Amino acid sequence: MNVYQLLKFNRYLKNHRIKFLGIWLLHKLNKRYLAVNFDPVMACNLRCKMCYFTDENYVRKLKGIFPEEDLDRLADIFFGRALKLQIGCGTEPTLYKQLSRIVALGKKKKVPYISLTTNANLLNKELIRELATEGLDEFTISLHGVHKEEYEEFMGKASYEKFSSALNEISNIKKEFPNLKLRINYTFNKDNFYSLNHFFDNFGKFKIDVLQIRPIKKIGETEYNNFDISSLSNDYDAMIANIEKECITRGITLLANKSFNSLTKENNLSSFIYNYTYCYISPTHFWKKDFDWKNESFNEFSKKINWSKDLLSKVFKSKEQMLELESKLSLNYDIIE
Repeated sequence: MNVYQLLKFNRYLKNHRIKFLGIWLLHKLNKRYLAVNFDPVMACNLRCKMCYFTDENYVRKLKGIFPEEDLDRLADIFFGRALKLQIGCGTEPTLYKQLSRIVALGKKKKVPYISLTTNANLLNKELIRELATEGLDEFTISLHGVHKEEYEEFMGKASYEKFSSALNEISNIKKEFPNLKLRINYTFNKDNFYSLNHFFDNFGKFKIDVLQIRPIKKIGETEYNNFDISSLSNDYDAMIANIEKECITRGITLLANKSFNSLTKENNLSSFIYNYTYCYISPTHFWKKDFDWKNESFNEFSKKINWSKDLLSKVFKSKEQMLELESKLSLNYDIIE
């Protein structure tokens, strides 16, 4: 399954009524429509300056490890409904000892696409091979700087050498697992944006399939707290255009806003379905409040909260009503292939 084609389709299909009717039908027919996002451990080995792990007050609240004995139950409830399983959303999943088992359970339940988001500093040849063998579809690697000094400055406690070694090992194993994808998520601010001029000079040798370029967002009282990127307005469009050309030449899918103005546009019609397909799970959170997941099935709880009725009701709401209810900037980027 090409999840990027699905994202692209969601961007181009503007009619939210058709989308919600489709989701409602998939729900009623017990088919897949969820994006399951799973943080198995509430911890991180790094202290990236743009991340809430540099917010001491926030980190005090981030505690917990998902019990190994509950993984089968998690898979039984959600994996059969998942179009995509995202392991690692806001924490570092490679700290979890049963990481490969999560992938194996996902593939046992026939999840079409499984992705792992990581800073890559704990990846090694053995773990990369193990995950690929179990059926992982994608490594998504976080990056906050192109050059060594910049990278290690923004990604506190990180090693540029370990990061590069992990990219090299993934690139090598892709020869054996040709469907395995390597994605880079580059988060930019006014201080690391222009380094993108040298992105392919440093990383062009690796077998990258997807590149996302996304702006800094306020996610707590982070160590780096300059969220003003207005100084980039005159150069942003040209930079992205150059990167787009390079990505097209290299066969890389680019996820980015093509224009500076679109970075902060108020309404994003593509995100109407976000709250109805996004499912977050962690040691302290399980999809929706009051879900007794150890004793209730997905269908039992959905019936209790009138989930089907809620989905169907959106078919009859106007665009203006939906903008009041569901507008957000999620999925607010172009998909360029």
